[in-house]
Amino acid sequence: MYISKRVASFCLLLSLSLAAPAQDIFSKLSPGQAMPKDFRMVAYPNVKPNQFALVTDDGKTVLKVESNNSAGSLAVPVALLGRQTSNTLQWRWKVDRVLDKADMDEKMADDHSARLYVFFDVPLESLSLADRTKIKLARSISGVDVPTAALCYVWDNKHRVGYTAWSPFTQRLRKVVLQSGPDAVGQWRIEARDVAADFKQAFGFDAPAITGISVGNDTDNTEDHVTSWFGDVGFKK
Repeated sequence: MYISKRVASFCLLLSLSLAAPAQDIFSKLSPGQAMPKDFRMVAYPNVKPNQFALVTDDGKTVLKVESNNSAGSLAVPVALLGRQTSNTLQWRWKVDRVLDKADMDEKMADDHSARLYVFFDVPLESLSLADRTKIKLARSISGVDVPTAALCYVWDNKHRVGYTAWSPFTQRLRKVVLQSGPDAVGQWRIEARDVAADFKQAFGFDAPAITGISVGNDTDNTEDHVTSWFGDVGFKK
């Protein structure tokens, strides 16, 4: 339902380049330590929460997210991502499998092996009456300043890389497939996205300020399981 998991995913506010690494938001931490207070682990109403842990992989600390018929995300404070002197957001990620039954175009199968959200501050008064009403209702129910627009970069199971579509729950969330299928399972993949360009292509106007970023996965619709890992995230220097 819109006011359930998918709107709750809007409540997460707060590619790693070889030449210019992302901000060391995870690698500077110690494996096994408690999550820093600046981060927010977000669960969804009436859905079993994901499990988050800092672990070692190839000698670096990374974020491990386990989903077993569950869902959840970790909100990363924008202040930790470095000064936004570039629109290129970089990160790396890895999954242990793809979700065979998932379908990002269908509400009842809208699960992902891995996903990264970027939230934007679009003025509420600029939206249609219907969108304003939905967002105000979501804010009232959740008690959180729900973002007015977002991009969601996903690791998919069947759509081609580059495929993009609105969320089946709301046209305030645009999804972009960056990895797809089983070929890259178990391998770290490096991403670098011009988030301002992606936003303009999706929404038709220049991107406003970024208000939040989050990472996670979900398997509650397909009642499946998956583990994903996230390396450091940040704007390219």
